[in-house]
Amino acid sequence: MSKSKGRPGNPRSGNSRPGNSRPGNSRPGNPLVQEKKRRVPVGLIVVVGVVLLAIVAAVGVDYWRKHSSVEVTTNGRTEPAVITGPGTSGEGVQVGKADASTNIDLYLDFRCPHCAEFEEKTGPMLDELVEDGTVTLTYWPMTFVNPDNSPRLANAFAAAAASGKALSYSDEIYADFTKAWTNDQLIELGKKLGIDDAKFEAAIKDNSYAGWLESVGKVANDRKVEGTPTVFVNGKQLQSDQLTVDGLKAAVSGVS
Repeated sequence: MSKSKGRPGNPRSGNSRPGNSRPGNSRPGNPLVQEKKRRVPVGLIVVVGVVLLAIVAAVGVDYWRKHSSVEVTTNGRTEPAVITGPGTSGEGVQVGKADASTNIDLYLDFRCPHCAEFEEKTGPMLDELVEDGTVTLTYWPMTFVNPDNSPRLANAFAAAAASGKALSYSDEIYADFTKAWTNDQLIELGKKLGIDDAKFEAAIKDNSYAGWLESVGKVANDRKVEGTPTVFVNGKQLQSDQLTVDGLKAAVSGVS
């Protein structure tokens, strides 16, 4: 029979002493001493302020682009006749005089900044060549620069061309390139140019020329058009360094 080694009646069963435990070394804080507050770096405040100002400015610019009124500069001039209107599969919109000896094919995207620059530099000269019967212009509106907006503007151009305002409508879109050209603005532009036709407004809202624009894109692929602007004079593609007033004049005079 085993026996316990402890002594009976001994209250100590170990080395611990009651009432001798230490709760720790932490001391209560001095209520008279205030804790130091953390300061936000001045540089961070400046950065946040700049970011907020940039956001406000961007919102303001975007609102202006979408809600600014439409002004036109081409009213009063003679609008060239539309020889071939939109809607015929695989054919561009041709304007001018049918007996012109030279045709210029313009592959353009209405959201292409390089096209806007091309129009600004060469547009007045091309308009004169169309007006005096030297050339016809054939528009091939492309839709790849801005997938959300390029097709809308190309469709609106087609609707305007169907109402006989191809050249002026194109010129005006490029003349105010920074505008968002919402559908309401595109409709307003048509009205400013004298298009007062319910079909025009419906064509813009219903995207009526989407199928025709697809056929235009196929022609561009077949002709190996890889960017905009791309220009052909009587079927011969011009190089990028020829897309100037002098370059176009030389190309036209060479075939006239």
